[in-house]
Amino acid sequence: MIILDRVTKKYPNGIVAVNNTSLRIEQGEFVYIIGPSGSGKSTLMKLLNREEKLSMGHIQVGKYRVEKIKDKDVPYLRRYVGVVFQDFKLLPNLTVYENVAFALEVTGQANKDIQTRVNQVLSMVDLASKAKQYPKSLSGGEQQRVAIARAIVNRPAILIADEPTGNLDPVTARGIFQLLEKINQSGTTVIMGTHNNQLVDEFKHRVIRIENGVVLSDEYKGDYRG
Repeated sequence: MIILDRVTKKYPNGIVAVNNTSLRIEQGEFVYIIGPSGSGKSTLMKLLNREEKLSMGHIQVGKYRVEKIKDKDVPYLRRYVGVVFQDFKLLPNLTVYENVAFALEVTGQANKDIQTRVNQVLSMVDLASKAKQYPKSLSGGEQQRVAIARAIVNRPAILIADEPTGNLDPVTARGIFQLLEKINQSGTTVIMGTHNNQLVDEFKHRVIRIENGVVLSDEYKGDYRG
């Protein structure tokens, strides 16, 4: 469960990216965050795993009270909240397998357990046959699926995807939407920032519209244009 209570994020340059916003997202929901560029979508999502610190208000993410979390506990929050980026952020000198395994290695898990889990998630994203390849040899859609595998390998309760189809062609983008739905159906909360109006209208879920840091609308099974 995620609770935002009168949350504001003001940057040092005076820009208010999130303005007195309150939201509640239940475990297992699939939520789109939409709005024009600069509306505050990305900042809102970054607040959830403390990539950005809020200026005022209260955020609860599962058992974590985000504004009060100690620095030493931030890595645990970020295992609870997986993140997928538009530009993949894969390590170019590591194979597909190694990119995904790295997220487990830093937690100190045994090699046998890592191998089992990495193979599971690579099969889930249909990339088991690409395990030994390097990112540069993959298509954009394949790289994004590696990024998703890396984000879910720690079994996060929440998956944040910030414009995950922004650099992809329409057919590949549809495949990413379908994969995120599959992950959501396993019980993971999915929060997706997107401009992809066609697929938002096709894959119906809760739609939260933000503009100038303010929530303008919040509809279950809404559409992109409201």
